[in-house]
Amino acid sequence: MAQPTRSPLTHVRHVGLAVPDFAEVVEFYRTSWGLEVVDEDSDVVFFGTPANPEHYIVRVREDSGKRLDLIAFAAESAEAVDELAQRLGSDGVELVSEPDRLQTPGGGYGFRFFDPDGRLLEVSHGVQERPFRDLEPKESIPKKLSHVVINSTDVLATKHFYEQHLGFRLSDWLEDRMCFMRVRQDHHIIAIAHGPHTSLNHVSFEMRGIDEFMRGTGRMIRQGKEPLWGPGRHGAGDNTFSYFTDPVGNVVEYTTELEVIEDDDTWEPRVFTTEPEVADQWGTAGPFEPMVPAMFNSPDKGLWTPSPL
Repeated sequence: MAQPTRSPLTHVRHVGLAVPDFAEVVEFYRTSWGLEVVDEDSDVVFFGTPANPEHYIVRVREDSGKRLDLIAFAAESAEAVDELAQRLGSDGVELVSEPDRLQTPGGGYGFRFFDPDGRLLEVSHGVQERPFRDLEPKESIPKKLSHVVINSTDVLATKHFYEQHLGFRLSDWLEDRMCFMRVRQDHHIIAIAHGPHTSLNHVSFEMRGIDEFMRGTGRMIRQGKEPLWGPGRHGAGDNTFSYFTDPVGNVVEYTTELEVIEDDDTWEPRVFTTEPEVADQWGTAGPFEPMVPAMFNSPDKGLWTPSPL
């Protein structure tokens, strides 16, 4: 199949996390990380932000083990949802569900399928938007879900899938260890990193600006949650970063000022090194190596298994 000339996807909507320490994780994202509960049941909580119309950006579900339930993307139209499902099915991609009305908060029209690593993906259109507002100066809560980074044992094969089937484009490489992928102007909404097993690497949340990014970082430090790495500024993507872990060991990032690619057709992907002055342009973040085991995360126990919700 020829690569789509333009991706039918527009942005990343939300991630779903299954966790054993449910109450502790819910409290972390609500009070420490700064998200707000928009819907909940006895074993699942949906988190949004008042600064974004997306119905929710993180879903936390109680389970006996830890897994990445799914990554959800927005499509530009219902027709695009149908066309993508038909194309994926024709190309032998395993569909978990056919396009239909979604039963999760906000509804919408979408379907689910597995990527080549067995990760569950969802594509949807028409999810009900929530009222939103601009964040105030000094308001240090996430503005939106920025990007998701995944670990793969075969970066090139996984990259090829996202390009060939979903229309992602390569923005940059971090040596040959990580590729940054985009669908519109944001430098990346997905990055694929080489890991010893398939797992979630980290989830990144965009803040209002540098001051709010630093205030959010400081709030975490005052609560006794020291950064794994950061604050600093990356080379690839040119965005700021402060990395922390949630109570079950998933890495989460505060970021802001992610690079914008204005001219998609003329962009030439670059290769960045892991030299300290490139990995952290500011030189403030400290050594990178201690955080590598955390970013590898534990092997995902939910591969090739549909989420129950």
